[in-house]
Amino acid sequence: MTELWLIGIGTGSPGHVTLEGQAALKAARTVLIPRKGTGKEDLADLRHRILHNAGSTARQVHFDYPARDPALPYEPRVRLWHDEIARRWQTALGGAESPVALLVWGDPGLYDSTLRIAGRLSPKPRLKVIPGVTALQALTAAHAIPFNTVAGAVTVTTGRRLRDHGWPEGAETLAVVLDGEASFLTLARPDLTIWWGAYLGMAEQILDHGPLPEAGPRIARTRAAARAAHGWIMDTYLLRTEDTA
Repeated sequence: MTELWLIGIGTGSPGHVTLEGQAALKAARTVLIPRKGTGKEDLADLRHRILHNAGSTARQVHFDYPARDPALPYEPRVRLWHDEIARRWQTALGGAESPVALLVWGDPGLYDSTLRIAGRLSPKPRLKVIPGVTALQALTAAHAIPFNTVAGAVTVTTGRRLRDHGWPEGAETLAVVLDGEASFLTLARPDLTIWWGAYLGMAEQILDHGPLPEAGPRIARTRAAARAAHGWIMDTYLLRTEDTA
């Protein structure tokens, strides 16, 4: 049975890989590396750099990441996309020497579908998960702010849920991930402060924060320009009500 190691690699800095992660990368015999298309080559380059820094001598197997079908409703679109990713993993794993490592941007267990995709493989591999620095850790560290207020709760959600359902009732701190649409602009809340970051941990890192009515449009413009310049963007943000900011 193939042993598959899912290794969190943080959000862009090779320093985000834990010592446990580095040891696993050095011990792995095969590493799967996704290629995400034109303009996103630096995502694979970062993985190569992390492997080099860890002293990895593993065989590197590249595979092309599929695109989602925008014509489908969201849930079937994602389900079919995951099915196709699993098929490509299955092909890449054919004849691979175990243990096999897959480098996961951020953390394999926090708003990431790597574990769900691995569950589609047949025969099922033995899984080992090594956590990495999450985007939320990197964001709060970059802004030098606490994740929560004193004894306060934090709600973690997605941009899609924020657009569809608005501000969760009773929430004081909201951490938002997977937002490709600048969903904070849908909130007509003058009492909110936003802390935003993109390319966290990378040389290209961009940060901004301030009252949402002022900072929101500015962040949306910055985000659009950065995405156009790099061909991709990974960002996240924290929102907090004014009386607890």
